[in-house]
Amino acid sequence: MHLTQLAIPVATRAPGGATNAYLLGDESAMLVDPAARTDELDRAVRDRGVEHVLVTHTHPDHVGAVDAYAAETDATVWARYGRVDRFREATGLDPDRTFTPGTTISLGAERVRVLDAPGHAPDHVALEAGRDGPILCGDCAVREGSVVVGAPEGDMRAYVTTLRRLRAIDPPALHPGHGPEIDAPRETLERLLTHRKRRERKILEAVESGAHTLEAVLDAAYEKDLSGVRDLARATVAAHLEKLDVEGRLAWNGERATPVSRSN
Repeated sequence: MHLTQLAIPVATRAPGGATNAYLLGDESAMLVDPAARTDELDRAVRDRGVEHVLVTHTHPDHVGAVDAYAAETDATVWARYGRVDRFREATGLDPDRTFTPGTTISLGAERVRVLDAPGHAPDHVALEAGRDGPILCGDCAVREGSVVVGAPEGDMRAYVTTLRRLRAIDPPALHPGHGPEIDAPRETLERLLTHRKRRERKILEAVESGAHTLEAVLDAAYEKDLSGVRDLARATVAAHLEKLDVEGRLAWNGERATPVSRSN
């Protein structure tokens, strides 16, 4: 399947200051994650027969030009079933159709399959471009660094499951929401899973060593300078604490964390 990736400058906390927009297919094409309108994306849209517009999730840095390109192309606008209100609030549009995980959308003789991929956002999906083809993974993975999964929006337990699910599929490539193509998906997914395990272990150790507030756990769990990203790290620690609480590995009430052995 013909796949075009364009980095769109946009207000985002992601490194590089851009979100990737994608065009899938040719005469019958799908526009994915049009974060903003640019001359380059305008030309690409004019050169393709865009019939569908879809986003991997409705964070502001992925949806900024959905309304403009939907109006210009008269394409079918899709939103996740059960998350239409969220889509409407983010884009200002009522979708034409809804999808669920497993939905396939035809692009001429080819098709795009929607995959469930929550964690970074509750409405997050990934898109398989052609049978056993590359996957547009949105903000599930990046080639370098890690993805923010921050409470209350993010769900760390769901995110880890999504990474494992993508690893099991083992696609030929991952095309992320930010940064370059991931041409070694399994290695990248293993790296991200290992990163989450290490961060989780540091958080458990911090709580067991007497850190009980979110700020105290944050300071103990991170060794690097958090200038400019402390809020993101704080939200990520909160998401890890929520996961660990659900799994019964510590107790977390939203304000105080305690080891399970001391919580009774």
